[in-house]
Amino acid sequence: MSTWEKLLSKILSLDKNMRFKELQKVLESYGYTMAVPRSGSSHYTFRKKGKNPITIPKDNLIKKVYVEMVKAVVEEEMSRERD
Repeated sequence: MSTWEKLLSKILSLDKNMRFKELQKVLESYGYTMAVPRSGSSHYTFRKKGKNPITIPKDNLIKKVYVEMVKAVVEEEMSRERD
């Protein structure tokens, strides 16, 4: 299993040990761009034309709710690849 497949598997299983950089890598690979927060905020926003923005805090460990948002993106992209 490749590194990419392992990363996607972690997201799809809602792994508790996800890191910000891992979610960033997946979102950017699917065409999302990251906006750096303004003064003092720790929340980064990922945007893609035609999609709702996804805001994720840059913490050591990411809460499940944020992983669920990225999981929805992964599942949508995987279904597109199958079609």
